[in-house]
Formats: sequence, C-alpha cells, structure tokens
Amino acid sequence: MAPGIAWALLAALSAVVFGRASAHSQAADYPTHLVRVIVPFGAGGPADVAARLIGKYLQDRFKQPFVVESRPGAGGVIGTLEAARSPADGYTLLMMSNTQTANETLLPDRNYQLMRDFVAVAPVNSSDLVIVVHPSVPATTLRQFIALAKSRPGTLNYASSGTGTPYHMAGELFKAMTGADIVHVPHRNSGEARNNIIGGQVEMMIDAVTVMAPNIAAGQVRALATTGKTRTSVLPDVPTADEAGVPGYEATIWLGIVAPAGTPKPVVEALNVAIRDAVTQPEVRAQRAAQGAAPMVMTTAEFDRYLRGDIIKWAGIARLFVKTAR
Repeated sequence: MAPGIAWALLAALSAVVFGRASAHSQAADYPTHLVRVIVPFGAGGPADVAARLIGKYLQDRFKQPFVVESRPGAGGVIGTLEAARSPADGYTLLMMSNTQTANETLLPDRNYQLMRDFVAVAPVNSSDLVIVVHPSVPATTLRQFIALAKSRPGTLNYASSGTGTPYHMAGELFKAMTGADIVHVPHRNSGEARNNIIGGQVEMMIDAVTVMAPNIAAGQVRALATTGKTRTSVLPDVPTADEAGVPGYEATIWLGIVAPAGTPKPVVEALNVAIRDAVTQPEVRAQRAAQGAAPMVMTTAEFDRYLRGDIIKWAGIARLFVKTAR
C-alpha cells in the first residue's frame, strides 16, 4: 500500500474513533450548563405546565438548570423556528404538541420542516379534550348544540389558541363529522381563548381537560362532552362525544420533546432515558392523572415513528380546512 493512502486511511480511522469518543464524552459530561426548554405556546397552557414539571425533574437529575422559555405566536411557528435555528448541542429543547404535526400540512410556507430540522427525543403525556360552551348558550347536551349550530349556520363561534393547534384541529374535525357550520376564531394563546369563552365573547371551545376542568367546576363554562375513547376520571359524569351524538369522534392533545437535528445521539438517548423515568415517577403520574393526563413512554425510534404517523393522521383534516378556508 502506498504511504499516502495508508496515512489517509489512518487519518480517516482516527477521525471516526475520535468522533465516537467525543460524542460519548459529550453524553458523559452533559449537561455542563443551563438548558433551554422552548415552549412555543402561551404561559399556563398544558405544554407550559408539562415543561415546568419535566424541567424540574431534569434539573434535579442532571444538577443543571432547565429553564422554560415561552415563545408563543403564529400557531407555534415562532418558538419552533427559534428552536430549529438553535445550536444542535443538547442545550436547546422544544416542547411540542400535535400542533407541529398538523402544521406540516396546514402551513406549507413555514421556514422549517419538523422531521428534517429536529430529532425525536421523547413523548411526555397525552390527555383528552373537553367540548364546552358558555352558560348563555341554550344547549345542555351535545346533540342540542349541534342542532342549534345547524339552525343558525355561520353565527356561532368557537375559540382556539391558533391555527393548527389541537383545539383548532379538533374543532375542524367536529365540524366535518357533524356538518355544523361554526366559525373558527383563533387567538394568540390558549389563555386568551379560555378567557374569551368564559367572558362570553365566543360560544364554544374544545380545550384540554387538564386546564379547563376547574372552570367547569366553577360553573364558568358548561361541559357537553369529552373527546377520548372512554370517559375521563376527571369528569366522570361528562359523556364522550361518541356517547353524546358524534359516533367515532376522537381527538386528544399530546406533548413531547424534540431537539435540533444533529444533536449528538448519546445526548438524545440520555435525555430520552431521563424523560421516560420522569413521566413514570409515581408522584408525577399521580399529579398528571389528577389533571386527566396519561404518560407516554417511547424510545427515540418509537417516538420518531409516532411523529411521522401523526403527520399523516392530521394531513387529511388539515387539507380539508385549507380547502374550505380559500
């Protein structure tokens, strides 16, 4: 073998070995300083609550700060784009939801692609939604509300925290399955949407059980149905939409963590193990169960497949919305 070729092969082999050693060193040392957890939704919503809960556990485990930063706007695009443009070193994470998987179809002009610009880390939890109306709405059951909406097409409004969010997609799915003509009113965040239905500015909202349950208990809104396959223990007297007159209707909100593409695999795996441990801790499970949320436990590969499947799942209803909005 010629000396030049031998040296080239040796250099290439050394680079591979050094690269592997460097990656393992990064994972062993990770983290050495503050980690940002970007939440692309409003403060006080399900993603924010979950990020702070998981962030505290990760902070205790890794002995470094995990700081939650709220970056809402444009249906989650602003915060997601900021995370996508961050260094791929494990020190910026994104708390995402099915908003991001719906946006893959709904917002074709965004400046990132979920499965190109991010790597799956771990899911966190899922929860049912609840269909609520303002107490002034003359409907005490879901069937009555559907009949009311059909008798007054285009005059009733429903709130969401923005285009592409689970609340919006659940609303469009509801419209598609019932034929009710209800006008979508997007808001800057879920807190604003929640305040407007409580205040009576909009008639209806499909919101996360985890955050809307206290408002239902206080009589500020009226629950008509939940959106899971079975009734939730948080609202056991409220029927599912399937039971209440919309056969087969199901919609949930799920949350998970991703990192910028190129983040070292050992770091991603270390985070996955830590998050899986966090969501299965008895106190975390109990706290989230009391709010109607169930833990999701997957490997990085399983979560990657889940994300790709969810993009496909919501593509049909997203395309339907885009078509009818033109």
